[in-house]
Amino acid sequence: MERKTKVSAEEGKQEIFITREFDLPLELLFQAYTDPEIVEQWMGTSVLKLESKKHGSYQFVTTDPKGNKHGFSGTIHEFIPNRKITRTFEMESASFDAQLEFLEFEKLTDDTSKLSMQVVYRSVAIRDQVLQLPFVQGINMAHARLQDIVNKLK
Repeated sequence: MERKTKVSAEEGKQEIFITREFDLPLELLFQAYTDPEIVEQWMGTSVLKLESKKHGSYQFVTTDPKGNKHGFSGTIHEFIPNRKITRTFEMESASFDAQLEFLEFEKLTDDTSKLSMQVVYRSVAIRDQVLQLPFVQGINMAHARLQDIVNKLK
């Protein structure tokens, strides 16, 4: 399966860049990140709270195949509809600190759009630890689900 989501991480830096072009109008791509019902579908998680606004917050819970629950949450620091979300992201059971995420949404054509993310970690070591996880495969699969699910809303 081709990886349409591109992930790059420069050696010695504490950030990851993620880009993906979607065959979706900008408004639908943005909605996929801000509508709790859509987020639950493509992320495969339960949305306990999602306040899509500046100074809002979110809280999700995922259940793994063994039935263990894993929570993650964050605060939304900047929210510009159809353009930008800046937020923190923290996994409750992870051994590493919260990360800072900058999501930028761009209209390419009336029917296509692009998501660019910059994820900043506290240290290079933590960033490298995340890259040892099945992170790249997971985000590519999640973005493929997002494309499929939101396609049905067109």
